[in-house]
Amino acid sequence: MNRTCLAVILAAGDSTRMKSSMSKVLHPIAGLPMIAHVMRAVRAAGMRDAVLVVGRDAETVTKAGSIPDMTVSAVLQTERRGTGHAVLMAREAIAKGYDDLLVTYGDVPHVRPETFLEARAKLAEGADLVVIGFHAANPFGYGRLLVENGALIAIREEKDATDEERKVTWCNSGLMVINGARALGWLEKIGNTNAKGEYYLTDIVEIARADGGSVVAIDAPEAELAGCNTRVELALLERMWQDRRRDDIMLSGVTMIAPETVFLSYDTRIEPDVLIEPNVVFGPGVTVEAGAVIHAFSHLEGAHVAKGATVGPFARLRPGANLGEGAKVGNFCEVKKAEIGAGAKVNHLSYIGDAFVGAGSNIGAGTITCNYDGVNKHETRIGDNAFIGSNSALVAPVTIGSGAYIASGSVITDDVPDDALAFGRARQEVKPERARLVRERALALKAAKKQARSPDAKADR
Repeated sequence: MNRTCLAVILAAGDSTRMKSSMSKVLHPIAGLPMIAHVMRAVRAAGMRDAVLVVGRDAETVTKAGSIPDMTVSAVLQTERRGTGHAVLMAREAIAKGYDDLLVTYGDVPHVRPETFLEARAKLAEGADLVVIGFHAANPFGYGRLLVENGALIAIREEKDATDEERKVTWCNSGLMVINGARALGWLEKIGNTNAKGEYYLTDIVEIARADGGSVVAIDAPEAELAGCNTRVELALLERMWQDRRRDDIMLSGVTMIAPETVFLSYDTRIEPDVLIEPNVVFGPGVTVEAGAVIHAFSHLEGAHVAKGATVGPFARLRPGANLGEGAKVGNFCEVKKAEIGAGAKVNHLSYIGDAFVGAGSNIGAGTITCNYDGVNKHETRIGDNAFIGSNSALVAPVTIGSGAYIASGSVITDDVPDDALAFGRARQEVKPERARLVRERALALKAAKKQARSPDAKADR
């Protein structure tokens, strides 16, 4: 679209009903603040310039709403005097003379760029004001869009509507696009002669019509335009996002046995022919390549899982975990900032952190890379085709050579050369008959304690 457009995003609300210590637009959907979802849609619709109208948590909201390839500025709204007043906080930017002006909200994370583009296309076709509406299953409380002969004549609030007007189910979302050449003049004509003494953006419809402007409305799905005022609505928005994204991923060729139990992040990338079992959580920054299997009750964040690798069940991949092709991280294992080479196995009850594990190596159950000395982190390097016996502790910094063998139960503090066998444990001693004597002494002590608690013993005292 060869038209310039300024996006004004209203994000200054007090978030009272959220009962939150932070602005509602900072609450995440799929791991990304709501306002960032809105900004991604704005950017995808081709807009390069935006103004955030901020209030509470202004600096944090501005940071969350700033995305690459966009010029984003912020203006502080210190008084809450209605939506019309909020848009005029961006007066200086509006006056620069963009072809189009988009007004949207920071708490509508499901809005699609296609909806913005459809509204702007109406401006390109000759409309001066385009309101984005939706058909509500329950329209109570919403402003109604009143249309005659294809033109929008008014937005009637619930309290002001007649009985007949309340039957209208086409409702106002609050989102609109305005002819940039006429926007500022119309916005400045909005008055506050109402019960609340506020400047309502919806009044621009009748102002534009009175000035000879062409005013129309377009329709979008109700779910797409849903906003957020409470924690209940936040959970609903999350569920809607997850349902839609799961469907997209399954249609791309991924199998989910129980999709309703799998939770994804905004940037999760999963290739075809991946199998995901129930109760898996993907935090931000995860890529899973074709043919991998993510077993049940696993949690992945900031991790890369290569082709044919398997994870879990009950495994945790933390940021920096990188599994090579055909690698395996099994049950009750944790991997952090570690490279697990092709075909390597970390099967049971192990922690591998700040480490490199070479291709084909086997990490026995209960192995720990002791990477933290209380102040600094240190690296463990394990070569190809090494065998680390169960219940071993590798005290970093340490290097285990290719083909090396670490005996079970060892504490390894020194480097081990290629193909060497290393023991790091006390020598076993066997004491004949000692077990029987220890057991008899323990039984005698137990019997003495029982006798001391008996009624007869208490009576004697």
